[in-house]
Amino acid sequence: MRTTDYSTSVPYREVTDRNGRVYRVGESDIDIMGRGRTWMAVLPWVGMMGISSAEYAFTSAEDTLHEAHLWSSGHVFWLMGVWVFFQAAVAFPAGRLRESGRLPARTAMLLGAAGTLLGYLSLAYAPHVAVAYLGFGMCSGIGAGLVYATCLNTVGTWYPERKGGKTGFVDGGFAYGSVPFVFLFTSCLDPGNYRAVLVTAGIGLCLVVASAGWFFQDAPKNWWPAHVDPLMVTHGPKIRRALEKNPPAVRQYTPKEAARTPVLWMMWFCLLCTAAIDIFGIAFQVPFGKDMGFAGGIVATAMSLKVIVDGTGHGVIGWMSGLLRSRTRSRGGTPVGRRNTLIIVCVVLGAAQFGVLVSGQWGSMPFFLLCSMVSGFGGGAIFPLFAAMTADYFGENNNASNYGMVYSSKLVSGLVGSGLGAVVVDAWDYHGAFVLAGCVGLVSAVLALFLKAPGRPKARRIVPNPHPLGEEMA
Repeated sequence: MRTTDYSTSVPYREVTDRNGRVYRVGESDIDIMGRGRTWMAVLPWVGMMGISSAEYAFTSAEDTLHEAHLWSSGHVFWLMGVWVFFQAAVAFPAGRLRESGRLPARTAMLLGAAGTLLGYLSLAYAPHVAVAYLGFGMCSGIGAGLVYATCLNTVGTWYPERKGGKTGFVDGGFAYGSVPFVFLFTSCLDPGNYRAVLVTAGIGLCLVVASAGWFFQDAPKNWWPAHVDPLMVTHGPKIRRALEKNPPAVRQYTPKEAARTPVLWMMWFCLLCTAAIDIFGIAFQVPFGKDMGFAGGIVATAMSLKVIVDGTGHGVIGWMSGLLRSRTRSRGGTPVGRRNTLIIVCVVLGAAQFGVLVSGQWGSMPFFLLCSMVSGFGGGAIFPLFAAMTADYFGENNNASNYGMVYSSKLVSGLVGSGLGAVVVDAWDYHGAFVLAGCVGLVSAVLALFLKAPGRPKARRIVPNPHPLGEEMA
């Protein structure tokens, strides 16, 4: 992520590791900002909460929008798909603008706040569904993409030595903020009050995003915390474990250099598959639950639990990917790390789709709630893992652009999970759609096995000496 140059009264120096990577050391976060870097985790978290309802709670308003505007259910699902398309489409160009210094963090957040408001206004007053596609699908999607990219990459530059947990924490806000709106849109929204509710929600969320973004500040380029020596394994146990399991990139890759590595496009395709499953669940869990005979309150509860656990998955998986050890570590095993955590998450996400289907067919409410939570956990874990892995593999300086390329897979996954998902449900019913989603999740786990950081030398295999000293030759 490109940052502006800073002049502080505290001297700093640049050090280079054996791979040629440069680190700026000697300044603390307080020296640069006048306040602790914790603010650069909390404020992005708040900003993410302000944009989450457009994705996670939108389908909860499907019945009301259908009745009030006479839009078909297909239009409602495609509206969500278009929103996801533009939310992902803006990631790479926004990253380039951010790194060039032409789009400061504060400006990006204020534009995102305006897009959030415009999206809700278009849903409330659109005279034709085409206006909703333009206002909600495109403008709100672009605004959300600006906020999403800015929040994630800002926290990543302030926590280069502990990206997983902090990135996951911020990404979790993208789910938590929608919880009250799931209940609001499911239980209270109707054709008589929908305009007042949507406009009020839009104004409130616009103020949340704008207020948080006003205080954003980028970290200096190549900055590293003063208390952490990037050339040595620190004595601090938390940082030591995080760096041991997920070592920094061997160098700072430009977007062109990253695009030439096969692993970036493998990450792109893996995220496409897993994100499509997550969006499919968000779009169709509510109508599936209703078709299976569950009461509206139960369906809303299931969706809310999915969202809550989704947000928890963002933070917990980010923390786990930096701390988990294999059970064989004491006997020479390797740390779990982010890639192996991703494999586990893909398996869980795929298996959960079969569970949701079976629980609905059995009419088992407790099992339905459980599988909804498990599905939410898996869906919430994928994005912070890929965000942190991108920085681990390609460095932090161009992470806005590099992760923008990986995240652009959501361009396709949004249309596949929501719009094409509706086509699959019509053709194969829910049974075929959920089975297909589960199989895609398991295939993603296989693909994740091949994700490895580029440029990092392979571990040399140590072959025992067949004739050790002291052994009598035969």
